[in-house]
Amino acid sequence: MQQQIAVIALGVTSLSASRPFYDDGFGWKAVFANDEIIFYQMNGLMLGLYLREEMEADVTRPLGTGTGAVALAHNVPQQEDVAPLIERLVAAGGEVMRPADPSPYGGFRGYVADPDGHLWEIAWNPYWTIDEAGHVTFGA
Repeated sequence: MQQQIAVIALGVTSLSASRPFYDDGFGWKAVFANDEIIFYQMNGLMLGLYLREEMEADVTRPLGTGTGAVALAHNVPQQEDVAPLIERLVAAGGEVMRPADPSPYGGFRGYVADPDGHLWEIAWNPYWTIDEAGHVTFGA
């Protein structure tokens, strides 16, 4: 079977509160938006911000609270890109969970939560490359 993920959908309480984090913080552009969901075309998959109540209706069950033991990651090309991106994300409604600092495995990283608490690791990894399309390659 092909190893791929088509969509990551994050349940959010308010699209108007979440959108600035992704649009202004990351600088991403939505490819589709309505009153229930916003989609961002990523490097090979879609990221969706889905109103939590609509996601619960689609799943036909309550989703509970919290985000669980999940962290998404956004890698940047240089170490000096980590802290300024975290600052932009905080200015756009995020919360610092771990300030940028060296990783024990090499590289540099920090964590920020979006307005709904979804964790994002902002990282530079000297052992991974990022091509022009934004694809990250392990160990390259």
